[in-house]
Amino acid sequence: MLGVGAGADGLCAMQLAGIAGLVAGALSMAAGEYISVASQKDSEEADIEKERLEQLKGPAAQEREFEELVQIYIGRGLSEPLARAVAHELSNKDVVRAHARDELGIDLDELSNPLQASWTSALAFSIGAGMPLLAGAFIADWHWRIASVCLVSAAALALLGAMGAALGGAKVWKGALRVLVGGSLSMGITYGIGAAFAAVVGPSLQLS
Repeated sequence: MLGVGAGADGLCAMQLAGIAGLVAGALSMAAGEYISVASQKDSEEADIEKERLEQLKGPAAQEREFEELVQIYIGRGLSEPLARAVAHELSNKDVVRAHARDELGIDLDELSNPLQASWTSALAFSIGAGMPLLAGAFIADWHWRIASVCLVSAAALALLGAMGAALGGAKVWKGALRVLVGGSLSMGITYGIGAAFAAVVGPSLQLS
């Protein structure tokens, strides 16, 4: 919005930029997240299938896999007798599940969900992009419109940075400042590119 706003003082141009950015960004985030998480799920399922096939190779392979499980539990601090008892108990219950969780780090009940990740990412982006859009979409005066978008965006960046830091147990002020500075630089560069482009193109960019 700031890039277009820097080169076009018309309200419609900035509204269009905001809506286009929101839609394109949300769809891009959704598609990217779906592809990424789907690939991760494919990898998880392939590892689980390898473990299942390994168990079907016979007693020797099963014993080798059992010893791997025992060593994992020993590495976590259990004595060897207890590690063997735990490995035996879990293997009897569901050997593939035990190896998936403790050897591969995969919980069969919580496999990656591409659709959930996709719509969550799209929703989060839409909320974030909707803030500056609503802040400037109904202000006729160009100067107040740009100022409103900048202020609301800066406030949202600081708030989201603080929330992320708080959830992660980091210093709130540092997280807020980091996101605010990075976002402000991005806004400034975007505005500068729009203004420079308008200066070269001239009045033809001043959409009503």
